[in-house]
Amino acid sequence: MEHPLIGDIDNLTQEELIEKINELNRKLNIAYRSSNGQICDQIRMAIESYNNKLREKQAKAYEESNQNFKDKINIS
Repeated sequence: MEHPLIGDIDNLTQEELIEKINELNRKLNIAYRSSNGQICDQIRMAIESYNNKLREKQAKAYEESNQNFKDKINIS
């Protein structure tokens, strides 16, 4: 589920997305220790949003890197 309050994250780089995910994971650990379930749910939704965008950008980068090899035979 996407977090409804996260703005436009399309312009973030993969490195920025990874940094944000790491920051949110640290905050999630703090929320777990404070036993605040509602905040944990909100942070998990935000992490999921950033992870989805990161996967999307990685898939696009992978696809673009394979464009040079369209005429080659895949042996894997």
